[in-house]
Amino acid sequence: MSAISIRRACATDIPAIVVMLADDALGQAREDASLPLAQAYLDAFAAIDSDPNQLLAVMTDGDDVIGTLQITFLAGLSLRGARRGQIEAVRVASSRRGEGLGQRLFEWAIDKCRERGCRVVQLTTNKSRLDAHRFYERLGFKASHIGYKLEL
Repeated sequence: MSAISIRRACATDIPAIVVMLADDALGQAREDASLPLAQAYLDAFAAIDSDPNQLLAVMTDGDDVIGTLQITFLAGLSLRGARRGQIEAVRVASSRRGEGLGQRLFEWAIDKCRERGCRVVQLTTNKSRLDAHRFYERLGFKASHIGYKLEL
């Protein structure tokens, strides 16, 4: 029986996280899995880890990191001052997809959002990720907004 668990990421998880982020057509163009301990990744991890409104999590099976996601807890005035949980950078190791691990990771993340008093859980996803869209809809998410990004 495997020992699957989910926990806050630590610095030693960075290489495995970067490999998962780079493990698809979009990620290959954005990440550099050959340099997982590049200063930019280390700096980003330090900023995330020191911010109480950020939670970078990993799913592990024994000593192996097999999934990751990041939650940003957002305060806002809209929706009568509702807190929101923004889920980003969701990945399950390609060798472990199809085992229900993504659903388990999301259920954990949604519970963390509830614990922090969030009234809304939201995410963005690239338009090309059709399988992900179906997955999010199965979890109860609705494609209610159009998102825009401006790269700087």
